[in-house]
Amino acid sequence: MFNKIILIGNLTKDPELRYTPQGTPVASFRIAVTSKYRQSDELKEETLFIDVVVFGKQAESCSQYLSKGRPVLVEGRLQERRWESEGQQRSKCEVIAQTVRFMGRKTDVPPAPQDSDDSAPPEEITDLEPF
Repeated sequence: MFNKIILIGNLTKDPELRYTPQGTPVASFRIAVTSKYRQSDELKEETLFIDVVVFGKQAESCSQYLSKGRPVLVEGRLQERRWESEGQQRSKCEVIAQTVRFMGRKTDVPPAPQDSDDSAPPEEITDLEPF
């Protein structure tokens, strides 16, 4: 079996940090992932809100450095939780993160010089894009 998911999205609120009885840090947050598609001649957008759970040192880092609106890349696996509430069975899918990469906002990148040569290579190359 194979269960892997890679998502890029923006946090919808600040991460919540808590600890298990054994002292393991656990951070929870939700990201908004927007997809665009064309239906007939109209361009439409669909936004999914996805819960993410991360453990250990990464959980503490997420709690310390991430905040609402920040973009992240999350790699992990899907997990379904089931419980009963008021006599009804409930379930929820969430991502158990193995890796959370903090991505910079467009405003975090310094503006490029106006008189730069277009043939020059970029100063920094990253592999943040999963494709």
